[in-house]
Parts: sequence; C-alpha cells; structure tokens
Amino acid sequence: MSNVKIVSMAEAIGRWVPDGTSVAMGTALESLIPFAAGHELIRQRRHDLELIGPISDMLFDQLIGAGCVGRIRAAWVGNVSAGLGHNFRRAVESGLPGPLEIEEHSNFSIALALLAGAMGVPYLPARTLLGTDLLARNPSIERVTGDLVHVSAIEPDVAILHVQRADAQGHVHCWGNLGVSKEAGLAAKAVIVVAEEIVDTEMILSDPNRVLLPPYKVNAVVHCPGGAHPSPVQGHYARDHAQYEEYHRATRAMEGVEPWLDAWVRDLPDRPAYLAKLGERWPALKPVEPRLAAAVDYA
Repeated sequence: MSNVKIVSMAEAIGRWVPDGTSVAMGTALESLIPFAAGHELIRQRRHDLELIGPISDMLFDQLIGAGCVGRIRAAWVGNVSAGLGHNFRRAVESGLPGPLEIEEHSNFSIALALLAGAMGVPYLPARTLLGTDLLARNPSIERVTGDLVHVSAIEPDVAILHVQRADAQGHVHCWGNLGVSKEAGLAAKAVIVVAEEIVDTEMILSDPNRVLLPPYKVNAVVHCPGGAHPSPVQGHYARDHAQYEEYHRATRAMEGVEPWLDAWVRDLPDRPAYLAKLGERWPALKPVEPRLAAAVDYA
C-alpha cells in the first residue's frame, strides 16, 4: 500500500531529524518518553539540535552529554526522581561538553506555545508568569499590558511521540497522561510515531476518542516495543526507578558520561539489544494482570 508509513528507527531518524533540527520530545511529561529515538540520535551523531519539551526528564540530559544539543526550550531539564541533570548543569555553568543556549519556560507557557503553534496563530494571550523573572529572560513571552502577556507560538520541525499502538497508515492510540503530546504533534511540521504495537486500522477506528492525531500529520511509524524505557507506558511496563538512579550516579562526574553512553547506547545496535542488556529487570516491569477500562458503546 502506498500509504504505509512503517520504517525502521534508523531510517526515521536519518530522514526526518537532520543536524540542526528542532525536536519536541518527552511531551507526556514523565511517561511515554521516546528514549529509543533519542538513543538513535546519539548513534547517528546528530549535533546542534534544538530540544523542545516540558520537564524533559533525563533523555535531554543524555543528548546534551553526547554533544547533540545546541539549544533547549523547556521548563526543566533533569532526572525527576534524583534532581537536576548533571550534563545540563555542566553545559549551562561551564559550557561542557559544549555551549548551550537556553529559552526558559514554565510547563504552562511551553504548553501555550505549542498550542499556539497547533492553532496556527502567532501567540496566545495569558495571565501567566507575572511577577517572575522569566518575562525578562525569555523574549518569546512579551508583557503587553499590566496583567497580560503574549506567549509566542512554537512550531517544531519534528515531534517524536511514543504511543501504545498505531497502524501502518499513522492512526494512533495513546492513553494515560498525554501532557502536550497532541499539541506538539499538531504544531510540528513532521511527526515520528514510535509504537509499542502495530495493529489493524479497524482496532484504532473502533475507539475514535483515543486517536491522538489525524493520520495525515504522521510522517513515519516505528514499531519499537520497550522504546520508552525507563519511562513508563501505561498497559505495557512500569517506570524503572533503578535505571534513573544508576544514570544519575554514573554521570555525576563528567568522566562517567562517555562510559555510560557507550555501555547503554553506542555499543548497542538497537532497542532489542538494549532490552536484552536489562536482563531480568525488563520482564519484572511488565503488568502482573490487565486492568481494562469499561466497555464503551458507540452504537
């Protein structure tokens, strides 16, 4: 079929995320973070990327440590269960491993910016950040009256969204905390969907309220079970708290960054090899039993 969009992770990153691209990732906050896609960016040695997201968790920190990032537009970059990202802090304070330009946001302002991009308007008015120094530090948020600001639109070159399931044509089901995934997908010029499962179109269309985006917005679909580990994917696996703690300890000193990236990213060809390296930790994160929602009658 000519409208089949399934490609490998390497092909999706190679085609849609060249050097210098602005990329929205981690848009569902602490869940559905596309770590497998980020690791492929590192393997393909991308550089000068602009990363866009809300809290970002430690994927942004890994990309910064690998030298892939030139600019950040985010509310926070770190490791939610441990603290600020060590690579992020070194880049901001010392320019290591390279200089990093920062556009600081709140979670709300980044959501408004992506929503404006999705709506195709240059900005959205809001009463937010009044009394904070973000208004002075972020030129994309302009105070226009005493109690009103304009939050400029953000239109990423590409959004990489991890989801529970998709079909070959780009219909997508996603549930749990969506964060700003819908807004990022609609605002972006291109969308890469990374799916735990590939299913028939009939399954997706049987529950239209769970469809995340219109399929014409999706440029590529990557089948990648486990692709969000160590973040959780509702219905598939829980958060791997140990992986977050281990990464945080390993990268506290800059000397630990390259060994960690070699062991968990560069020396592993793909996500199946990564999951195999996890060993018994991986099956232990799977749900013990299903917890299904009540049936919905669309008749």
